Amino acid sequence: MFDKEITLDSLMKIRSMLELVTERASVVETPNDFLCSPDGMIRLDAICMNLIALGETVKGLDKQTNGQLLTSYPEVYWRGVMGMRDKISHHYFEIDTDVVFRTIEEDIPAMKPVVEKMIKDLRQG
Repeated sequence: MFDKEITLDSLMKIRSMLELVTERASVVETPNDFLCSPDGMIRLDAICMNLIALGETVKGLDKQTNGQLLTSYPEVYWRGVMGMRDKISHHYFEIDTDVVFRTIEEDIPAMKPVVEKMIKDLRQG
């Protein structure tokens, strides 16, 4: 079994990172918005740092729960979250803004309710 409080803390951090990514991307309308201004590049940097932190926290959560928790929520592609962290961390100069933009537009909004459900389930169980 795993420590419920540590797991909840990790999930709360994940929730915060998802909100930060959403907030930082609020003015980004296209992938090119990252590249056409210094502000866009700063936003891309901030978002990527949060995506790295998100992936690292998910990795830690998976390890801390001995691979038991994430598999119970297959609606999120958790390996993809962790893989994106690796890609950004190790190949920063090869970041594809289309992929980052798609992540912000599609994956982050889909992940939010799942994380909320995880928090609720853990608090109730």
